[in-house]
This record gives sequence, C-alpha cells and structure tokens, in this order.
Amino acid sequence: MASKNSGEKLIASNKKALHDYFVLQKLEAGLELMGTEVKSLRGGKANLKDSYVAIERDEAYLVGTHISPYSHGGYANHDPLRPRKLLLHRQEILKLTQKTRAGGQTLVPLRLYLSKGRVKVEIALAKGKKLWDKREAIKEKDQQKEARAAIRERRRS
Repeated sequence: MASKNSGEKLIASNKKALHDYFVLQKLEAGLELMGTEVKSLRGGKANLKDSYVAIERDEAYLVGTHISPYSHGGYANHDPLRPRKLLLHRQEILKLTQKTRAGGQTLVPLRLYLSKGRVKVEIALAKGKKLWDKREAIKEKDQQKEARAAIRERRRS
C-alpha cells in the first residue's frame, strides 16, 4: 500500500489521532530502532493507536507504540512497548517543547512508514477536540458522503 509520495511504504497509521485532535503542524522524524524491530516493521506489524510523543531531558521519545516481536528473532527480540528515541534536531525539539508547554498542545504520531529504506514517523503538533467538535466532524463527513452519493446517482440517470 503506497502513500502519497513515491518511494514510501505505509506501515501503520493513527486514524484515532485525526478523530481526537486538530492537527496544527506536521513533522517527519527518524526512529532509533533495533534490528528485529526493523524486520518486524517491514512485515507491517505495528500499532500507533495509543501512542504519543514525550520530551524528556531534551530528547523526544515515541511512547506506547506496539511493534510486534519478530517471528524469527529468538533471544534478540525486543520489548514490544519500549519507548523509542526520535531522531530530531535539537532546535526542533526545543521549539516543540515550547509549543507544548505554552498552549495546551500535544505531540501525536500520525503514521509510520518506510522511506528510502529508513523507518520514519510523521508526528503532529495537535490540539485536543472537544466532544462537540468530534460530533461536528462526523456530521460534516456524513454530509460529504451523502453529497458524493447523490452526485453518483445523478450521473447514472
């Protein structure tokens, strides 16, 4: 399953984040991984559902991401839920730290993908949606779906 950009292979996406947050800014980061994690990711065995980005001691970590143990890993396998270091420049981390502390914003991973043989994660600076915002988004999505169906019907007749 290829994504928008050529040369990228989508491993996992976080649809729940798009439902729960307003995305303000997107950023690409590399991941510091073990060999068995990369092999498992190439097989598409990852889940971003309950994950988030935490910044501790001027370093960013991807927390709560589940990467299944590699089937042929044996003793070299990894802990599926261990925190993984994000590879970002210090200035990027400082900017993100300031933005998250100042305005009630958070960092969430949106998708995990392979780009030119490297595992990348797209993180987003996001602001949480209220319940009525979520209802409004669902309502808009339903209206767009009905409009597309009506256009299709009109073309058929």
